[in-house]
Amino acid sequence: MVDIHRKVSFCLLLLMMSFHGFGQRHLFSEVTIDRSKVYVGEPVEVSVGIYTSTWFTKGVNFGNIKVNGAFTVYFRSVSSTKQVNGKNYAGVVAIYNVFPYDNKDLIFPSLEFTVETPNEGDSKGVKRVVKTKARNISVKAVPNNYDQDEWLVSSSVSVNESWQGDLKNVKIGNVIQRTIYRKAFGTVSELIPPIKWDSVQGVSMYPTRAEINSEKSKTSISASRSDGVRYLFEKEGTVTLPEITVTWWNSRQNKLFKRTLKEKTLRVLPNPDLGMLESVKDSLALFNQGIDMETSVEEELNIFGLSLKDFLTYLAVILASLFLIYKLLKWLLITKGLLEKWKHKREAYSNSEKYYFKLFLNAATKKNSNAGLNAMYNWIDRLELKEPTLHYLAENYGNPAFISALDQWERKGDAYPFTEIHHIKKARKNYLKRMNQSSIQSSAHWINP
Repeated sequence: MVDIHRKVSFCLLLLMMSFHGFGQRHLFSEVTIDRSKVYVGEPVEVSVGIYTSTWFTKGVNFGNIKVNGAFTVYFRSVSSTKQVNGKNYAGVVAIYNVFPYDNKDLIFPSLEFTVETPNEGDSKGVKRVVKTKARNISVKAVPNNYDQDEWLVSSSVSVNESWQGDLKNVKIGNVIQRTIYRKAFGTVSELIPPIKWDSVQGVSMYPTRAEINSEKSKTSISASRSDGVRYLFEKEGTVTLPEITVTWWNSRQNKLFKRTLKEKTLRVLPNPDLGMLESVKDSLALFNQGIDMETSVEEELNIFGLSLKDFLTYLAVILASLFLIYKLLKWLLITKGLLEKWKHKREAYSNSEKYYFKLFLNAATKKNSNAGLNAMYNWIDRLELKEPTLHYLAENYGNPAFISALDQWERKGDAYPFTEIHHIKKARKNYLKRMNQSSIQSSAHWINP
């Protein structure tokens, strides 16, 4: 009798389980990774898909995803179809890149999403919770024969160097600034290692604050980092500022690449005003500590013939009047619905290829080659190129003279000669003509560490 009760209970349990899964059997999830073993910093492409045999009555919101021990970058979501056991399923797939920053194995976590789909044979959407499976990712340590502090994984890296100061007439107490700019593709800025500055006898060194940035399109990501140092020359004689070697690992080619910035030898001349040396040292030390130097001015300033007090009074009145005019104009524009239209138009322009090309042209006319290169790569990222590089633009849309100028630039290791910017203008004109459009938009992006 007991055995009969057990058999009946077991059958009821199976029946309840089958009914429990009945409403969900037309819905399933899938997580795929393009590789299961990677080096520190090497990206893993993770695709998270949700499929249904009916349809989604509301859009699927994937949202931000956090992976412990890694930076996670969301690229885009795409529609997909899949056939399982002869049955067709429609799905939405979200694509992420996961960048491990620790020498520890990762777990891409199990996720839960709320979606709305109708049952088969019905049209009314029903809220359902879909849970994905976790995926393990094995992270390989940096090889022993490579410096872990300089390890960088990238498909391509460009390196440029700039100097500020009179290198031909250096005296004791003078300061020369050296800046190294790197642009790396297929990584995030947090993974670009800082430059190591070797000590130089007779020279004090004061590193500047690094500038980092990440740029993402729908299909690719790139990052940049700018490191600088100020050299303060304290002794007379010949000084050699050492070469800097930048390395990166290309995981596709399984090869280490190097770029060496040559050393620079300077002749430091004597300076009769040795008292300024300690003053400069103190100023640089305070700057590196983030302390603002304040100078008190005892004399009363005269601006446009007015005392400082009178000038500030008039300025306050003018600003208050302008503020009232601005509020009135804003009210009028909002009333007529013009402000929103202007905002949308301005936002569209500020994200356009045309706008970034204009910024590049303005930066190219200045002496700061670092700013020019930053503006140039930001503009190139707005073009829908298979490879967001200046070489790709030149080879596919430029002329032989453009390609030759680029080759000379890389051989010399100098900043790009923006005086020959007409090559870039012609290549852009050919590109726009071939694409049959006047501007190209780039998508907004986020990076979730």
